[in-house]
Amino acid sequence: MEKMPAQKIDLREISPLALAFVGDSVLELLVRQRLVEYHRMAPGRLNAEKVKYVSARAQFREEQLLEPLFTAEEMDVFKRGRNASRTAVSKHATPEEYRASTGFECLLGWLYLRGDTARIGQLFEAMWDGYDPAE
Repeated sequence: MEKMPAQKIDLREISPLALAFVGDSVLELLVRQRLVEYHRMAPGRLNAEKVKYVSARAQFREEQLLEPLFTAEEMDVFKRGRNASRTAVSKHATPEEYRASTGFECLLGWLYLRGDTARIGQLFEAMWDGYDPAE
């Protein structure tokens, strides 16, 4: 394996899909943390609950809920990620849902790599309070 470069890549040069790669982990970790901190469940049940928040369909609904809260710059990053998503989709999501979920992940990855964990926290709390996975 080739050694990684020592110089950081400028955030503006990172591909939207690479940002989504990070953002997917950010959301999954936040959801896992919230479930473990506030609920006593067996691991299988924890995973079943987690999926209700991190699937493409769920992320699409979460993004729709949060979009009015996005700043202009955040909306640009979201759109960049949404538009970079390939046409191949999950068998459990429509192309629209898949693209929006990729855009949402891209935004979370961008915020995380900027070090803006406070903003991630604000969006996550708004998502957690406003999103009902049973709907």
